[in-house]
Amino acid sequence: MGFFKKLKTGLSKTKENLFGRINKVVKGFSKVDEDLMEELEEILISADVGVVTTMEIMDELRDHIKTKKIKDPEKVPVELMEILKGLLTEKKYIDKPEQEKPNVILITGVNGAGKTTSIGKISRLMTERGKKVMIAAGDTFRAAAIEQLEIWAKRAKADFIHQREGSDPAAVIYDAIMAAKARNADYLICDTAGRLHNKKNLMMEMNKIFRVIMKELPDSRVETLLVIDATTGQNAVNQAEEFSRSIGVDGIILTKLDGTAKGGIIFSIYKQLNIPVKYIGVGEQIDDLEDFDEEMFVNALFESE
Repeated sequence: MGFFKKLKTGLSKTKENLFGRINKVVKGFSKVDEDLMEELEEILISADVGVVTTMEIMDELRDHIKTKKIKDPEKVPVELMEILKGLLTEKKYIDKPEQEKPNVILITGVNGAGKTTSIGKISRLMTERGKKVMIAAGDTFRAAAIEQLEIWAKRAKADFIHQREGSDPAAVIYDAIMAAKARNADYLICDTAGRLHNKKNLMMEMNKIFRVIMKELPDSRVETLLVIDATTGQNAVNQAEEFSRSIGVDGIILTKLDGTAKGGIIFSIYKQLNIPVKYIGVGEQIDDLEDFDEEMFVNALFESE
């Protein structure tokens, strides 16, 4: 199954909650008026697009309708789709150019968001593209996390570096950097602890890891990606805001889109936080995560069966 089909299937709950309801609503109107706008506003908010983001989208939609003199309600969803697509393409994730090997990716996020599986799936994407990948188990506070990550590393055909539970995360990353250099790895993907409830410790730990990386790999590309669980709705925006403020975030990995009717959260993340999405996950299998394609995402939401 191609990824677009997987995406359509995975987004079916959000699609029904958004596109399905929008279609039903416009068919009940014979003209474009404020009552229709209010109905559309309510649908966007219920799909977790967020109140602030929804208001901005609706203002833009009203402008489009006025400028283009749209009278037919059934033409309104087309305009809405273009606005949503434009919102996502305003800030696309632009990969920094690859530099001296290994390129480093730090993965962060709260426990349960899907960090471990996302690391395995990203590693699979890279190994299939001919890259040599090493995974570092930098979240040393949960023994189960280390064991699960090792299983995913084997499935993705990636090398794996870890120490015992409770080890210094920065020491694990140091060992992994030495191993990645020795084995000529293209990418070093580092799991990190997601303990937002103790922001001071999180910041200290991440700063220590950054210092190790900067010292040992001064010419390597380093990016920080935050894993967000789409099923948590607006809480996901709050998490992203906290992590971004605490440690800085280059991009988002949005997981579990197949398990929610609130996939509209992606628009809120873009509009409110100005952080682009790099990867999206729409299932449990190792190949159910891909690079985020803004146009494909909106088309999957709005395309008729």
